[in-house]
Amino acid sequence: MIRVVLADDQALLRGTFRLLLDSVPDIEVVGEASDGAEAVAVVRSARADLVLMDIRMPGVDGVEATRRITDDDALAGVKVLVLTTFETDDVVIAALRAGASGFLGKGIAPEDLIAAVRTVAGGDQLLSPAATRALVERVTATPEPAVAAPLPGLADLTEREREIVGLVARGMSNDEIGVHLFISPATAKTHVSRALMKTGSRDRAQLVVFGYESGLVRGGR
Repeated sequence: MIRVVLADDQALLRGTFRLLLDSVPDIEVVGEASDGAEAVAVVRSARADLVLMDIRMPGVDGVEATRRITDDDALAGVKVLVLTTFETDDVVIAALRAGASGFLGKGIAPEDLIAAVRTVAGGDQLLSPAATRALVERVTATPEPAVAAPLPGLADLTEREREIVGLVARGMSNDEIGVHLFISPATAKTHVSRALMKTGSRDRAQLVVFGYESGLVRGGR
């Protein structure tokens, strides 16, 4: 059973998500929060597996709440799936840097939301190709400035792994990477896992951020 906490300042939206998620047998909504500080407290008390986190909330926002959750050793393993309308790209990037495992638009179809919760909770592909492409389109419009010094882990990446980071940033799944590079999905997954480990990225979402911050991926690529 996947234990989910809903964090959103709109009660109607929380109610809608609760009805949807509670309608499937393997997901249970175990708590709700109307702001970030409450979300962190509810996650602790409810022993949640995943938080569906809104970005814009009064007081402590979703970015800071995400940071508090992912920085807390007592909450290790709790995943954060951010909901956003992509209004401000810098906030989306900030959420990923804070440790969010992915993000969704609030207009997502019900079946896709359920699938995303299962995917993130399972720890597999933590950012869907469609969501990654949406992020990349916005990030490339205002590229990050070049970093002054190489990021830790960059020098450890092989040429193949650097290529893999670029393909992940383009929104490719393991299957799509396999087709692109003429390798098996299992081999692609191995390369992704090694890139994650060497860069210290929690998941594919943070690997995308690493790609831009390190200069491996640039606007228009």
